[in-house]
Amino acid sequence: MGIAGWTITFPTEVLEVFMLAAGIILVIRALLGLWRQAKGVTLNDIENGKKRREELLKNSTGYISIFVVALAIFLPFLSDILSTILPSFLGGDSSFIAGLSTRYVIDVSTLILTYVLLAWGLNIVVGYAGLLDLGFVAFYAVGSYSFAILAREFDIGFWTALPLAGFFAMMSGLILGFPVLKLRGDYFAIVTLGFGEIVRILLLNLYDLTGGPDGINGIPRPGFGNVVFFKRIKEEGTQTFTDFFSNTFWQIDYSSTHRIIFLYYIVLVLCLLVAIFTMRIRKQPLGRAWEALRENEVAAESLGINRTNIKLAAFAISATWGGFAGAFFASRQGFISPESYTFIESAIILAIVVMGGMGNLMGIALAAIILIGLPELFRELDEYRMAAFGFGLVLIMIWRPTGLISFRDPTVLLFGKKNKKQQVEEIAHD
Repeated sequence: MGIAGWTITFPTEVLEVFMLAAGIILVIRALLGLWRQAKGVTLNDIENGKKRREELLKNSTGYISIFVVALAIFLPFLSDILSTILPSFLGGDSSFIAGLSTRYVIDVSTLILTYVLLAWGLNIVVGYAGLLDLGFVAFYAVGSYSFAILAREFDIGFWTALPLAGFFAMMSGLILGFPVLKLRGDYFAIVTLGFGEIVRILLLNLYDLTGGPDGINGIPRPGFGNVVFFKRIKEEGTQTFTDFFSNTFWQIDYSSTHRIIFLYYIVLVLCLLVAIFTMRIRKQPLGRAWEALRENEVAAESLGINRTNIKLAAFAISATWGGFAGAFFASRQGFISPESYTFIESAIILAIVVMGGMGNLMGIALAAIILIGLPELFRELDEYRMAAFGFGLVLIMIWRPTGLISFRDPTVLLFGKKNKKQQVEEIAHD
């Protein structure tokens, strides 16, 4: 039995048991953490149940994150194992599993993670800095076209072109940031919307550089050093996946599923790096300055916060993440055109951020699964898919107007964990 299409001479049952055991250990650790947090709930908390649930969820986010990361890492292995186990629970009928093959599940998961990366980038500007950016797709497009031109015309490898694409996207973010720094609210949103359309129109008209409406095709796929994920060598100096692994201990034969798994892990690593960076920077002075500007821009300026530099930093970092996502998208697809970077993409990314809870990475990831993953699963119901999508979005906004998981409290609370009544009493006493 193989793992996600991998034919390995090493006893794969041992490897699968090891992977499954590691996943179970991580899940048990996460559940134990949740149980420890829940032990503090008593009957005295009933009258304040909502607050207690929110506090429990906030304190359990770390354990939930461990579970989600473990699930994401072992997904290629679990999908193949479940396709073997689940038919026995379905009475031998594997028709349901056939529609959810390993390749399809990983491909959809890769698409979801791409939107997670985009939404986390937009979250820097919208969720932390409190700026409504309707043209975020422009940075996505700049990253894609920068990568395509560098990789195709200058023969630059994926791992070199990826940071360069992020750099060009960052520069475009700075170019947008300078003229809109003094704008607020609706005016700011309109200017960013116009910037996104300007970039799309430039992509259509700069035919010699971007290919115009025909786009750019033949974009090189990512490899691992000089190892390419093809069955036959296309260029001298490169090695195929089969040649590289055939003489190793694992004896892995080539399968087209390997390239899908490799792409999945690339975007997963990008998402993990972005998440770690974002969580760290939110606790730094820059992240606190973003929150101060979001809550009250005038008060933040009165405290000595440089509004210009803080907003430019938000634009630069946000655009960089969008550029990384665009570069990965171009390499994954092998073809890009201006039609992939319309306003509807910005609207979807913004909907993910708002629905998940502005400023909360876990909520945004959950919203991406709902808004991107579920429509893909129900693609057969194409006539009703978008209607159900809109109806479900409205219901969620009514049920959770601040997002699925929303923690809008500042990183540093002035009064600590005291409730409002205690705060008022202390102020009155003073």
